Amino acid sequence: MFQPVPQNNRMAVGLMVIFTVFLAGTTLLAKAIGTGVFGPPLHPLQVSWGRFLFAFVAISAIFAQRGEPIRHPAWTLHFGRSFCGWGGVSLTFASVAYIPLSDATAISFLSPVFAMLLAIPILGETVGRVRWGAAGIALVGMVILLRPGPESFQPAAMLALAAAVAMGIEMIFIKRLSGREPWRQILLVNNTIGVSVATLAMLPVWQAPTAAQWAALAGIGVIMLSAQVCFVNAMARAEASLVAPFSYGTLVFAALYDLMFFGVLPDTVSILGAAVIVAGAALLAWREAMRRSDNAAAANDAESAGPLASAPSVTSIED
Repeated sequence: MFQPVPQNNRMAVGLMVIFTVFLAGTTLLAKAIGTGVFGPPLHPLQVSWGRFLFAFVAISAIFAQRGEPIRHPAWTLHFGRSFCGWGGVSLTFASVAYIPLSDATAISFLSPVFAMLLAIPILGETVGRVRWGAAGIALVGMVILLRPGPESFQPAAMLALAAAVAMGIEMIFIKRLSGREPWRQILLVNNTIGVSVATLAMLPVWQAPTAAQWAALAGIGVIMLSAQVCFVNAMARAEASLVAPFSYGTLVFAALYDLMFFGVLPDTVSILGAAVIVAGAALLAWREAMRRSDNAAAANDAESAGPLASAPSVTSIED
């Protein structure tokens, strides 16, 4: 049985802020490797391989030190989650070599929107007007960021968009996995499958990294794992409705890193598009939190009412 984690709102918020610092840091290192800062640019598939390799080494060391056994992992769900996660990471790393970090980060916030849209045919979920409206707002922001004009269109932004779709599918697998297994086991299995897939994909484009690139690849893996640990523990220590909005801080740190290390300042279109995407994603996150709260309250009421309350209920489609 899982031991309940003590609730601590301040610690949860602090962990979420650290998560955003780390997450933006991984894309910064990926951009540095992909643009030749540390030597001849490496292929994005090799960069994502490094991310999974060093994250696998780190989580394996933690697992071995604790001496925990692996208990009945849901391999099908794990494989689907890991494959989509690898695809999302690889596409993100490819995009940041060509577009500002802030643009790539803002587009990544579309992943919950795609998760919602894909959950309709895959999970049979019903989506109401509020969530449709939130998705529409976020997608308008996406169009703004893509700059759909013959002179301003950014083809590389399509890589970030494909990454958001892949991560949206990954979120559906995560939803199916949630509550089934300990978080350390989920991370171990995820990174084990991820490094296997990434190794096979990377072999045709392999080139020997420089010492600085090896260090940066190790940094991506360890920082990404640290970000995942912070995120999981933040979500366990407070309500998602409290900590989730702080994840948008990733956009701030991505823009700051881009300015500090590459001299890239977001233009008006980037700021507008990012603001619209964040508004839509935040509205969707708020509505999801309300739905979870309503469902939990209904379950508690049914449990208090006893067996007579077991009749099926009608769920509003106005959510």
